[in-house]
Amino acid sequence: MFWPFRTSEAQKERFLAAAREAPPSSPHLLTLTEGLLGKPPQGFVHDVSRSEIGRGRRALAAAREAFQRWEEFDLGWVRVVNPTARILPGELVGVEAHTAHLWSINFSRVVEVVDGPARFGFMYTTTAFHIEEGQERFVIDFDPESESVSYLLEAVSRPRHILARIGYPFSRSMQHRFARDSHARIRRSVRAT
Repeated sequence: MFWPFRTSEAQKERFLAAAREAPPSSPHLLTLTEGLLGKPPQGFVHDVSRSEIGRGRRALAAAREAFQRWEEFDLGWVRVVNPTARILPGELVGVEAHTAHLWSINFSRVVEVVDGPARFGFMYTTTAFHIEEGQERFVIDFDPESESVSYLLEAVSRPRHILARIGYPFSRSMQHRFARDSHARIRRSVRAT
């Protein structure tokens, strides 16, 4: 789960192969359309962030395309290791992160997708091959009245791996950093079109 060096492409392929059959391993905590289902269970934290990333149908199309390229994870210190993965239910997504001089790859499975004229996004659930346990949703919304395009990121999680538990305050700060950087990355992608 954690390494002091970046894994090779061959190692990443082996990890992907090992995780490919891993089922989602988290309680049902969120829905893609409504978000949080009641109060999170003991030990889970709930995070929600939303930001306006542009205006108009063109911004919506740009955000949708950015999502399909996994740009919300293209942060320099975080990236998707299997960028050809599609946003479809059942798809496995591997996310590599470099924090505190350690590398990790975490696998989640897409469990829900929405693809409509005013909303696009997905929700995934962690697998046993993840340092955290929980669910996360990534949604682009278009308001036809204001023409505002917003990005919603919502997660319910708790640490699974011993290092994530020991370093919980640091883990939480990295979760907050991910949200900030992800919002900024999608805003840049939309503005670049």
